[in-house]
Amino acid sequence: MSILVVMEQRAVDGPPAWTRISWETLAAGQQLARELQLPVSAAVLGQGIDALAAELAQKQLEHVYLVEHELLTNYTPDTYAAAVRQLIEKIQPRVVIFPHTYQVRDFLPKLATAMDRVAVSDVVAHRVEEGKLVLVRQLFQGKLNVDVSFAGDPPYLASLQAGAYRADKIDAGSAPVEKFAPELTPSRIKPLELFREAARAVDLTAAEIIVSVGRGIKEAENIPIVQKLADALGAELAASRPICDSGWLPMERQVGSSGQTVAPKMYLAVGISGAIQHLVGMKGSKTIVAINKDANAPIFEVADYGIVGDLFQVVPALVEEIQKAKG
Repeated sequence: MSILVVMEQRAVDGPPAWTRISWETLAAGQQLARELQLPVSAAVLGQGIDALAAELAQKQLEHVYLVEHELLTNYTPDTYAAAVRQLIEKIQPRVVIFPHTYQVRDFLPKLATAMDRVAVSDVVAHRVEEGKLVLVRQLFQGKLNVDVSFAGDPPYLASLQAGAYRADKIDAGSAPVEKFAPELTPSRIKPLELFREAARAVDLTAAEIIVSVGRGIKEAENIPIVQKLADALGAELAASRPICDSGWLPMERQVGSSGQTVAPKMYLAVGISGAIQHLVGMKGSKTIVAINKDANAPIFEVADYGIVGDLFQVVPALVEEIQKAKG
């Protein structure tokens, strides 16, 4: 019995490359393995992906499975579901986890149905109680958290939400690469162009520092106050949903369940109360700093550092000190 992490690679305008959320899923797999006291392995599917398998072999894993077949060159749900099923039947893992991507959303239900299993999607956290795995997922756009546990025999299937786990927690190591050639037949579904999200002028997921503003800013004319702080820190400016809904900042700068999911090195929340819909989008940040005049604001429950005060006094003072430190 083991943990299996099914990684995702995509070839978009170049050679195959990892999706960012795959590394987050691998970090979750290693954490699960420690808590359940099970070995963890990882798999990558495709054709001509030896370099990716070699990179994966530099992580702390029991095995790296290179699942290769010419019919996996281009994604189809039939071939991916069949290949993963055959690998699962071969190695008999207890838990199989996937990144919650558009591609996984497409083939995971097919895989679960073929194996007569239930797949738990969009997991945001987990815990282990008396050796039993409990997964946490959200309902109603993040308004409710529900606990889900598995009944029946393994394998147990789950996909993990972007930003729920931190890729920088991955342990390095050395693992053997084992090639696995599934038996596949051409899919009835013809490969189509890979799904791409609409191009954004701002990709907050790539930002190392984000300064995000909420309703505490009161009116659009006050946004430049927070922009100065972002500029001083070399950060991207983001916002909670009410700010973008009001048109004070463009929608592409929204963080939350209906915006972008981010995990920067530092996330500075200014005048944000911390509604669950917003927390979903930023709780994976390495360091969270909150500025809010309400000492009981939910944002302080997730913040590493908090300043209880009027942002109109605190932010200018921070900008002044940052500029002094820069000389």
